[in-house]
Amino acid sequence: MSVGKTTLVKALQELPEFKDYNFRTERSKYLMEQGIPLNTDSTLKGQVVFLAERSMELMQENIITDRTILDVIAFAKASNSMTHTEKYDFESLACLLIKEYDYIFYISPEGVDMEDNSIRETDLEYRKLIDFIIVRQVERYKSLIKNLYNIPPYLSVEERVNFIKESLWG
Repeated sequence: MSVGKTTLVKALQELPEFKDYNFRTERSKYLMEQGIPLNTDSTLKGQVVFLAERSMELMQENIITDRTILDVIAFAKASNSMTHTEKYDFESLACLLIKEYDYIFYISPEGVDMEDNSIRETDLEYRKLIDFIIVRQVERYKSLIKNLYNIPPYLSVEERVNFIKESLWG
């Protein structure tokens, strides 16, 4: 949360090298307006909606998005509203889609200030929990991840764009 993923995706969208790509950014505000609980209040039904959105993205060719199935799993696992069984069953289904990504870029929140966009949780401990879960899921499902790159958090947007271009095309 609040590491610059959406900013990075929007910067990539402006580049001619990515003119043939489809772009999607987080729709939490829209979903929240539809009454779907977010963050620690997330429910099984709500997480299924987020999973469906990520699944729809994976049906498109050349998609660049600021969220992955790993994010959805992390928010489900951190939910205070879902039961242990719901979390386990949800992850068992969601993890099947991880192998659909050609590239996953991870950005650590280390050293990045938390911004309040009136949607995301601003609790730094919750942010650390989500990141901890994502890192653990990456390790757990690394055999399903085709290409994983860690973008240093201290890089500027331009440096992050260059990091991605170098990772994709050398």
